[in-house]
Amino acid sequence: MNKFCFVIHPLSLQDIERYEPGAKGKGEPILRKIMEWMPPYAAVHVTGVRTPDGRETEGWFVAATFLPQQVVDLPREEVYKKVLGAIEIGAGLGAQVAGLGAFTGVVGDAGITINEHSPIPVTTGNSLTIAAGVQSLFRGAREMGVDTAQCTVAVIGATGSIGAACARLIAPRVRRMILVARNATRLRKFYEEVAPALPCESEYTTDVGSAVRRSQLVLTATSSTQDVIEPEDLQTGAIVCELSLPHDVSRRVAGERPDVLVVEGGNMRVPGQPRFERVREPGTDFDLNLPARTALACMSETMILALEGRLEPYTIGRGIKLEKVIEVQEMAQRCGFELADMRAFDAAITPESIAATREAVARREAEGKVASQ
Repeated sequence: MNKFCFVIHPLSLQDIERYEPGAKGKGEPILRKIMEWMPPYAAVHVTGVRTPDGRETEGWFVAATFLPQQVVDLPREEVYKKVLGAIEIGAGLGAQVAGLGAFTGVVGDAGITINEHSPIPVTTGNSLTIAAGVQSLFRGAREMGVDTAQCTVAVIGATGSIGAACARLIAPRVRRMILVARNATRLRKFYEEVAPALPCESEYTTDVGSAVRRSQLVLTATSSTQDVIEPEDLQTGAIVCELSLPHDVSRRVAGERPDVLVVEGGNMRVPGQPRFERVREPGTDFDLNLPARTALACMSETMILALEGRLEPYTIGRGIKLEKVIEVQEMAQRCGFELADMRAFDAAITPESIAATREAVARREAEGKVASQ
């Protein structure tokens, strides 16, 4: 049996308190300093991952104790040191391939330097995240009865590794695409590179609000630690797929825009009877804040590489090849991984909630409250 490890870190102060209830009331500055000082440690033992043809893997989630903004702000070498320390712990437990979760896959050169210094191959898991995200966007459109061939789509974070690959996969299925990123120079260069090959109308802008207001479909994949998508910018009937952690979509959307469908794009159902058990408290399950048998796509890619015996740096760097996205999607199907049920804002999207969203769209259209396109 091949084994894996996956580097995790808390995405918010609430994540810290969920894992360590004793952290409540400590104050954010103290918690940040504790996180900075704390060494990496094995947090979760994963067992029970089994393919339909009987192959198994097990692994560990190893915590590199940073909050997202600390990954951005602290010296890169300090972040690399802790991430590599986490991988070395995993390798010591028997892992043969390592995955980089959340911001640990974004920092610096997206895994290249970490892989060069790691005792085992490293992947960011972004290939399967891209595949799952694009599938989720079009599943949401299908559920809402939207003809995507007539739609404009905004890809937020288009110059990032995930956004760039998603744009290329989405383009053949829409009428028009707006590429959006913060860095104007990098965005213009990216647009000039990809636009001639896009089989749809296209443009680019650094104005997120403007792009969202003109789009029926939105896919967001940024490394922002702040809200990016606000409720007042969304069209009636818009479908938003978010791949970012922390989330890009303001939680105000959940309360203020019943006529908009938001879907988390990167969740996979894991085959077998997976169990995520806390290492420090044997017998206690780790709360991934996801339904049972569900893991993030980046975690799932790492498990799949172990199951398939592909002990290699599968996805690193910022230029992700679409062939790898397609290949890992095929490997996922072979191993029994499938897109998880739709979720948004920590809750399931049910057939009833889809029907309610469609009714809200119809009401706003009848009232003439539809944004201009």
